[in-house]
Amino acid sequence: MDNLDRACNPLDMANSMAGSGQHSMAVARAAIDEALVLRAAGAGAAAAPQASVFVAPQQMPYIDLERNLVAAPDRVAEVLFVLKQPQIILLGNVLSNEECDAIIAHCGTRYTRSTVTGEADGSSMVHEGRTSEMAFIQRGEAEVAERIERRLAALAHWPAECSEPFQLQKYDATQEYRPHYDWLDPDSSGHRSHLARGGQRLATFILYLSDVEQGGGTVFPGLGLEVYPKKGNALWFLNTDINHQPDKRTLHGGAPVVRGTKIIANKWLRQGRYG
Repeated sequence: MDNLDRACNPLDMANSMAGSGQHSMAVARAAIDEALVLRAAGAGAAAAPQASVFVAPQQMPYIDLERNLVAAPDRVAEVLFVLKQPQIILLGNVLSNEECDAIIAHCGTRYTRSTVTGEADGSSMVHEGRTSEMAFIQRGEAEVAERIERRLAALAHWPAECSEPFQLQKYDATQEYRPHYDWLDPDSSGHRSHLARGGQRLATFILYLSDVEQGGGTVFPGLGLEVYPKKGNALWFLNTDINHQPDKRTLHGGAPVVRGTKIIANKWLRQGRYG
């Protein structure tokens, strides 16, 4: 309550409490919500339960599903598939064939073995469960990437600066990414330094830059769902609930490629400015 009186940001307080290792994020947020109610009561306000300070629909990116076509300033995407809980949306016509080819050509031979974030210390490490190769396109590096980033920001109603750079993944035959979560675990010491750079990964865009002859689907094993790559399509899903709490139903992976090569670009949307 002292910190609230000093106008400390509740989300920063929760991240600090979870980062100390003494509390889980859920407990931290519940404690702050309770303090807000008590503080309001002490000021003479009614002590009736109130909505959580963390519950704010405008604090989540979203895709407008009122129509079957979703317009961005420079392109109209098609809504091909929607799963409501957890929210998973497949969009068609998000990228042109020429844009897909240009991004692939831009990265050329820059790929290196893909890594994962270590839970103990947050370092990038090679893992047997992720056998693809990766490359990054930093903000401002390529005009085609800037154009697509603006388009995705419009589709998701979320600022481009609140997202990570494009991460390309290339999967040749037999390569895969075993089921995992995209959200960062606030109770993991290795993930806390990454959370400090822009907060939680609220949503994921997977851009399919190539067609694949066989295999290579994006699988959600707990949901019995598999989405096959199609050049120009984009898969979107929310990683958290409206309180920014990790959603364990979003377990997903990249199935092994059987024939052909799969190239995708990941774009992760963060709570705040990423840097």
